[in-house]
Amino acid sequence: MKPKRIILIRHGESKGNVDKTIYKRIPDYALELTDKGLSQAKEAGNYLKQIVNKESLFFYVSPLWRTRSTFEQVVKSLSTKQFKYVEEPRIREQEWGHLRSLEESKLFETDRDAYGTFYFRIPDGESAADVYDRVSDFFGTMHRDFEKDNYAENTVIITHGMTIRLFLMRWFHWTVEQFELLANPGNCEIIVLEKDSDNKYKLKSDLRKYERPDHFFQRPIKLD
Repeated sequence: MKPKRIILIRHGESKGNVDKTIYKRIPDYALELTDKGLSQAKEAGNYLKQIVNKESLFFYVSPLWRTRSTFEQVVKSLSTKQFKYVEEPRIREQEWGHLRSLEESKLFETDRDAYGTFYFRIPDGESAADVYDRVSDFFGTMHRDFEKDNYAENTVIITHGMTIRLFLMRWFHWTVEQFELLANPGNCEIIVLEKDSDNKYKLKSDLRKYERPDHFFQRPIKLD
């Protein structure tokens, strides 16, 4: 049974969002939420409850600690009988390799923005294209789950900003150039895809965008 909605939630504000130097002391996967991030997650849970009311939910949660903590706060607004969940490693954050300093991180970000976010591979890490591939693989599992007779009325995916952008790119078959226009959603921002009368999902939320340099749009496809 295809769910009524597919709901994407970015994790709340993490300690890495406010202090980049923390990456020298704590692994990316182990970063926790700030107090503000915990509050954001609780508010997201309240908003999610307004969307689904008493409908059932199935959560796919990135295994990184900040996404797991976000999930724990979000479901406080729900009945324990209302949802089920599974940790899903394929929707984890983009791998940033072994960064040794804040300066190195900023340098990679500058190079990535100039080269193109989708194709640039972080040394010892991943490109957005790599994340796209594992998100695509996750789609197979998710669609098989949809076919189960007792599947929930709503799918909720708690993950990361880049992963959300690539999920949407894959789902709506957007081009690389269209992807390059997207910016990450804010912490605990909720993006809703809702099934319409034609049994297809429509994007119901506004997306953040930003301008990219002209060279990203100099090679349109030409069909004879």
